Amino acid sequence: MAAITIEQFSTDLEKEWDRFVLKESTNGTFLQSRNFLNYHPEGRFKDASLVVKKGNAIVAVIPANREGQSIISHRGSTFGGVVLGKQALKVSVLEDIFKALNDYCVENSINEIVLKQTGNIFCKADTSLLDYFLFLNGYEVSYELGYWIDYTDYPEDIISAFSSSRRRDYRYSLKSDFTFRELTSDQDISEFYDILCDNYTKFGKNPVHTLAELIEFKKSRLKDIVRFFGVFEENQMIASGMTFSFDHRVIHTQYLAVRQDKTNLFANEFLYTNLIKTGKEDGFEKFSFGTSTLESGKVLNKPLAQFKEGFGTQTFLNITYRKKF
Repeated sequence: MAAITIEQFSTDLEKEWDRFVLKESTNGTFLQSRNFLNYHPEGRFKDASLVVKKGNAIVAVIPANREGQSIISHRGSTFGGVVLGKQALKVSVLEDIFKALNDYCVENSINEIVLKQTGNIFCKADTSLLDYFLFLNGYEVSYELGYWIDYTDYPEDIISAFSSSRRRDYRYSLKSDFTFRELTSDQDISEFYDILCDNYTKFGKNPVHTLAELIEFKKSRLKDIVRFFGVFEENQMIASGMTFSFDHRVIHTQYLAVRQDKTNLFANEFLYTNLIKTGKEDGFEKFSFGTSTLESGKVLNKPLAQFKEGFGTQTFLNITYRKKF
């Protein structure tokens, strides 16, 4: 019976890695593919990704960076964690994987490992057994709270699912004669980015991605995954958003922004409502609003959480596991 082994990722494994993550795993997404992770310029992160094999076959991968004596879920992705093969979701295999991972950390003088697992609404199968083995092996947990819509249990008249205050605000937005459309040109995406930077300025921050990176996503790297949308007042874009498609099952919102001098017109409500409509019309199963927490989940952004609740959402958890050696 083949033993479980762990080795450092090397670039000659890129194609095999991506095939495993995208085609053979229970909880892998494009965010853990090398195609996505490689958009980061060389030197931004010290890659310490691990490949777990049983014999010659990959049974798990861990996208990660090395920071001092710690291995951290890859900083360049929303999710890292243990990406597990469909055939490895068994007690006997997980026992061997975690023993090998513990041994690897001790032998390589790693004093901490941090694993940010894929949120359950993005998984292709139930990974509760993996969560249990992380707990069983002494990993501490922290949670981020997210909001999502289940389209299978969502009314055709989507406004009827909203709270009274969200319905009121959406109806108020209709007084402005806004239009909503997908953004396709570089100029469109540049205007989207201007609005995004305008939003980030109030927090003294910059967007994670550059304009050039977003345009590259659209044109090549994520051309079948990423989309951009805008809300217009006459010919001026006043609100915008980016979405990711996860296996055409989950549409996930990213970078939702509104011009700060237009917030009183409820363009956000108009944008969100039309994004929800788009996901439903395009046949997605789920709509993800992302998280509403700060500082690794320790702080709840209550106004944002209550805003998202108003669209008839449910909650999910993103879980991060930590263990010190």
